[in-house]
Amino acid sequence: MADRGAGGLSLPDDWPADPDPILALNRTGCFDWDLGSGLMHMDVHALEVFDLLPGEYDGRPGSLGVRVPPFEAHRLDETVSQALKDGSEDYGAYFRVRRRDGSMRWTHTQGCIRRDASGRPRRIVGVVRDATQELSDITARRVLADEEVARRRQTSIVQGTTAALAHARTVQDVIDVLNDSHGLTHLGASSLVMGLVEAGRIRLVAEGPKDSYVPGTRITRIDEPYPMGEVVRTMAPRFIESPEDFAASYPILWPHITHLGITSAAYLPLIAQAKPIGALGLLYHAKTGFTDEERNVLIALGSSIAQSLQRAMFYEQEKDVAKSLQQAMLPRAIPPVAGADIAVRYRSAALGRDIGGDWYDVIPLPGGRVGAVIGDVQGHDAHAAAVMGQLRIVLRAYAAEGHSPPTVMARASVFLHELDTERMATCLYADADLATGVVQLVRAGHLDPVVRQLDGSCRRVPVDGGLPLGLSADFGQLEYPVTTMELDPGQTLLLCTDGLVEQPGADLDDGMLALAELVHSGPADLPDLADLLCDAVDDRGGEDDVALLLLRRCSTNVPQSGGRLQQHVPLGDPEALTESRHMIRAAVRAWGAHDRADDIELIADELITNSLVHTEGAAIVTLRVLSGSERRLRVEVEDSSSALPHRRDAGPGGLSGRGLLLVDRLTDVWGVEARGGGKIVWCEFVVPARA
Repeated sequence: MADRGAGGLSLPDDWPADPDPILALNRTGCFDWDLGSGLMHMDVHALEVFDLLPGEYDGRPGSLGVRVPPFEAHRLDETVSQALKDGSEDYGAYFRVRRRDGSMRWTHTQGCIRRDASGRPRRIVGVVRDATQELSDITARRVLADEEVARRRQTSIVQGTTAALAHARTVQDVIDVLNDSHGLTHLGASSLVMGLVEAGRIRLVAEGPKDSYVPGTRITRIDEPYPMGEVVRTMAPRFIESPEDFAASYPILWPHITHLGITSAAYLPLIAQAKPIGALGLLYHAKTGFTDEERNVLIALGSSIAQSLQRAMFYEQEKDVAKSLQQAMLPRAIPPVAGADIAVRYRSAALGRDIGGDWYDVIPLPGGRVGAVIGDVQGHDAHAAAVMGQLRIVLRAYAAEGHSPPTVMARASVFLHELDTERMATCLYADADLATGVVQLVRAGHLDPVVRQLDGSCRRVPVDGGLPLGLSADFGQLEYPVTTMELDPGQTLLLCTDGLVEQPGADLDDGMLALAELVHSGPADLPDLADLLCDAVDDRGGEDDVALLLLRRCSTNVPQSGGRLQQHVPLGDPEALTESRHMIRAAVRAWGAHDRADDIELIADELITNSLVHTEGAAIVTLRVLSGSERRLRVEVEDSSSALPHRRDAGPGGLSGRGLLLVDRLTDVWGVEARGGGKIVWCEFVVPARA
């Protein structure tokens, strides 16, 4: 017999021929796959189909990955897996392999599955062959294009609905996305129904077209014969492929919906964390039956909807808890303050759990003064809110006890440090005497305040600051300088947290300028101004909490109770000494000392200087107004030395020794009081009563 065949192969003269040469002539090879060991034997002809040499294959199917592209391998694996699962005896599939030169060619495999007595697959034997001639280029491209279109359609449906649901924050948002006509187009349905599982019942939260409500189905038991109850019980989807199927399966429900023209329906359990949280029903017109691809798409969409719905339910639950916790931590009401108009606002973050550590407070103080507090505990969670609540209470307690602003801030820092929490807090505390307009400001790592003038213009008040609360105690730096300013009648003091001014990618100073411009152009009414500022944050989508406090000093008469100011002056700090002098000057003029103002400033400065020079320690200066038969202004300077001052003769050329002489000559009365390990040197000046 003459030689014939391909690739140098020929048939022997005997008949019938051996099958191996026949398979080789048809470019077909054999394989034997042991599913237990995972090894697959392939003869030399099968290796030729994959364009592999015998030494390039180690008997493991994964080695074929060098020739089979990932997408083709995934599709082939799905075909084999499906055949193994559904009890099939054989399978077939077309796929492409990449040859050594990079070109692609079509290949076909046919496998026969061998199972044991229990039906478990043990072995697959089959053939693999070159299918290039069988499938023309046009057919191959059509098959590939059809698969690509189907894959893109499925991906588009899942991605489109998932993307829309990603922005849903509440249950109603999820319902709105699904009810939207565009969303229903993706789903391929004409209408929908959705119910949520609540205490063994299903509560209908969304229904299909208008006038489609079935009486008695607003709340149903899970064990009632309705499709949503069935999918919740079984946790499996239910595809109703025809009107006859619907009528036979649910005879109680079908008579009430026949007028809707429903031809098929898909009811999907909404499962999250292995528990049914609801059910979704998609109703179709002019459609019967569901392909495998459609079922897979709907099941995938049901899973996406369930996850979004669970997030929305968690969000609403956390939002309720957060609001309750935040309201419990913030002051329930702002007390009325004689001589001031006050507006406060708290705005939760646009994202997250709507809870944080921002707070405000208004504290009535001894002597007719008022304390205004704004602060921010690090973090945006329930722990931050809990720390904030404790910190607000102790700050309020320290201030109400009459401690000076620096002492209030230092004690609050120690308290936060001793809470054994890693959180720190920024804070700004203003002690305002509304009768005189003197305001003492202490800042712990917080934003500076802003003052709105009578003409609406704004200025930032630079306040010397210390470390944030908790951090200052950790580093042992508990000295907080005091900045004194005067607030005229009609002027407004604005305290806020950084959420009001900070913008992503913008400088803080630019944010403060933008705030000043907004306040300048804003309404004169304080509540309206506060609303305007919070609305501006909402418009730009602020991602941080905002606490805001506006305090305006009224021009009406305020009951004249004794004023009191206090400041800590550390040793070797010329700026603190300058600030104390500024505070004294502002106070004596605001309190109406008139022609005695210069004497008071001189004596107070002398007492402070003596304390710093002779005790080698810090001094605490306190000014207060005493009421009685005559109005007096009292100056007290406290230090930690028990050595009492004494008068001495300075001599004609002496440069010191005249301090107490000035005190004795210029004051109406003075004295020294022992205080534990230190003392207080005090003096009083009779000043005329205010008009």
